[in-house]
Amino acid sequence: MAGIVRQSKFRHVYCKPVKHEHCMSDIKVTEITWDSLFCAVNPKFIAFIHKGSGGGPFLVIPVNKIGRIDKDHPFVDAHKAPCLEIAWSPFNDNVIASCSEDTTAKVWLIPEGGLRRNITDPVVELVGHQKRVNTIAWHPVANNLLLTAGGENVMYMWNVGTGEALLEIAGHPDQIWSIAFNYDGSQFITCCKDKKLRIFNAHNGEMVQEGMGHEGVKPQRAIFMRDGRVVTTGFTKRSERLYALRTQENLSTPIIQEELDTSNGVLFPFYDEDTGLVYLVGKGDCAIRYYEVNDDPPFMHYINTYTTSEPQRAAGFQSKRGISSEENELHRIYKLTTKGVVDILQFFCPRKSDLFQHDLYPDTRSLAPALSAEEFMDGKDAEPCRQPVNAAAAAAASKPKVQVVKKANILNSLVPTQAAEPPPQSYKEQTSPQPAKTTPSPRPASQKKLVVDDDMGIVTASSSPSPRRPASSVEPPKEEVNPMVPKSQVKLRSRAEHDDGGAPSAGQRRAAAELERIRRDQARLPDDDDRAAAAASRASTRASDRPTSQASSRTSRVLGVDMPSDAPVMLSDSGPGSMEELVSDLQKMKMILRQHERRIRLLEDQLADMAMAYTHNF
Repeated sequence: MAGIVRQSKFRHVYCKPVKHEHCMSDIKVTEITWDSLFCAVNPKFIAFIHKGSGGGPFLVIPVNKIGRIDKDHPFVDAHKAPCLEIAWSPFNDNVIASCSEDTTAKVWLIPEGGLRRNITDPVVELVGHQKRVNTIAWHPVANNLLLTAGGENVMYMWNVGTGEALLEIAGHPDQIWSIAFNYDGSQFITCCKDKKLRIFNAHNGEMVQEGMGHEGVKPQRAIFMRDGRVVTTGFTKRSERLYALRTQENLSTPIIQEELDTSNGVLFPFYDEDTGLVYLVGKGDCAIRYYEVNDDPPFMHYINTYTTSEPQRAAGFQSKRGISSEENELHRIYKLTTKGVVDILQFFCPRKSDLFQHDLYPDTRSLAPALSAEEFMDGKDAEPCRQPVNAAAAAAASKPKVQVVKKANILNSLVPTQAAEPPPQSYKEQTSPQPAKTTPSPRPASQKKLVVDDDMGIVTASSSPSPRRPASSVEPPKEEVNPMVPKSQVKLRSRAEHDDGGAPSAGQRRAAAELERIRRDQARLPDDDDRAAAAASRASTRASDRPTSQASSRTSRVLGVDMPSDAPVMLSDSGPGSMEELVSDLQKMKMILRQHERRIRLLEDQLADMAMAYTHNF
């Protein structure tokens, strides 16, 4: 499905070349026109077919050497004719085989530490082909078995330990371009100039499968995957390069096939059986493409392309024993440019952890052969022997875990923190205690109500009986919540709803106490009858005693009080006997009125707050 990213741990593999000052340079590779890699590498040495006059020498250099290679560097004087291909033994890093146009294949033993002088004498010389030896391949499981293909279209299986040919394999009508063994070495596949792919039994040389390869007339290559499938590279009729994935049962019909570009260079596939990655290296190209092969369609997934400005003249693929697993390096390719510089291309899989990544590095092939040459020729098959990529990390992973001594500390005795109560959600919850949620009980017989005092205009609390609800009465249905009304909408209630509420709040109780206090103070003041009697007495007194009235007016002016003629005056039961008593009574009345005014303002503020709280349902 388009738009879905494929899940793979190798999807972000990238290439990082080593700087040129840490590489080898000034290497002159052969100039013969032969479709070969001209390079072979192992964890100890790297070999290049060297440019020479009158023969086929090749250089063997320690793989960690840096800088320019001296022109007088020792070499292996291998053949009398140009050397066509070289290959290191999979079980001994000091043994290398070579083949040449002089119809021979030879096996050489490289001294430990590299060459100190030219070598001219091979360990064994394999003579049997009538024409040039085109290609060679070591057996991946059995020791000392070497397969060679000659120009007379015949292949030989050699025991290099004794130098004898164990098996002669015919059946190709034309030149053999490449040979490659499968995972356990029981079969091998060949590419022929007649455009056909053939699979042979390695024990007896019988052909097992045959099918058509690519349509182009230029050389093609084929290698086995670990699961038995075959990857081929070649050309179309229009000289377009392409690759294909095939099955052994039907070699003629590829599972997938994709065209890459138009070029004359042969595509050489490098395959890592541990990760399933395939690298396509074209001779004379500036790019290296790499893919992941698995069981998910389209089975061969493109990852990326590494491109440089210098074309490759030769290339070698390092084994897993020669890479740096501490840096998450997956593969390493040595590329010789036309300028004679050996570029070291390291392919990494990015990981955040610095620990050894076991999923990236399963066990790889070891130097120990699983079979001998005799056992294999007797018909035995065996899986290759394997070893960990990083022995130290594998040993550390296999050790039992360290037992930590348990020692209790203060954290073991701490009590878990109790969950805090949620904060109140409204003003009413903040000002009044929250009653516990229990089973509803019947209302009491009497309930306080708020009554308006007509004289004072103040709401007071009074007790009035309320009818008891019968037990058999059905509770009214709860009000359904209207989903169209937002929760934050203010719901106004009438005074009757407030009066029929529950128990009075703390503010209401304080207001009631203040009203009681005002009533007690009012009880001390004279009523209407007392005021009438006082007015009559004052009228008679004013008519008989004018100076006293004038003194009273002066007293009122002195006190700053403008009292009307009918204003009530607090008098004693017998009335004021003198001017001093009248002034004293007036001061007392003034003080009482001021106190009442202050209390009335306080009560009005409290009642306003209560009305606001009930109105907005705080």
